[in-house]
Amino acid sequence: MSRLADSRFTILLFIVAFAFAVTACTSSNMNSQTTPAANRPATPPSPSASPVASSASPTKKVNLNTATPAEFLAAIPNLGNRMVHEFEEYRPYRSILQFRKEIGKYVDQAQVAEYEKHVFVPIDPNQSDAATLQQIPGLDESEAQALISGRPYASPQAFLEKLADKISATDQDIAKTFLSMQ
Repeated sequence: MSRLADSRFTILLFIVAFAFAVTACTSSNMNSQTTPAANRPATPPSPSASPVASSASPTKKVNLNTATPAEFLAAIPNLGNRMVHEFEEYRPYRSILQFRKEIGKYVDQAQVAEYEKHVFVPIDPNQSDAATLQQIPGLDESEAQALISGRPYASPQAFLEKLADKISATDQDIAKTFLSMQ
């Protein structure tokens, strides 16, 4: 081979190697954005993660106002770092309607609904709107309105006592984890 052909071959090899490296890095970066929760390293539970043992879903929901990025990524399948940033940007969430509005800027309603299966906005018994109260499993709109009309509640316990005749004991345990302790 001549020197010119040899240098062209070396340049070509360099270009191919560079393209391969860029592709590998891009692929690795994209996978870190969309790796399913089952394939991510486990993170230890924290106080902001609330256990939810509903008959409909045995998953844990995380508090939108206190969850860490690692907790969001562990709890929500296929959530990328960009959406974690968006979740954190709009804190503190006062209602689930605020979450729907803000996150709805980035994804469609179906995806927002999917996220809601894994997160919750803390419930203030004396301030939360009906949609936020309806995060409690088993609570429908008319029951949420009845709870609103029964305000003010002297304590979270008074709210839970009023809630007791509307939902199952299992759902009451879940509701306790959703309450803000203000």
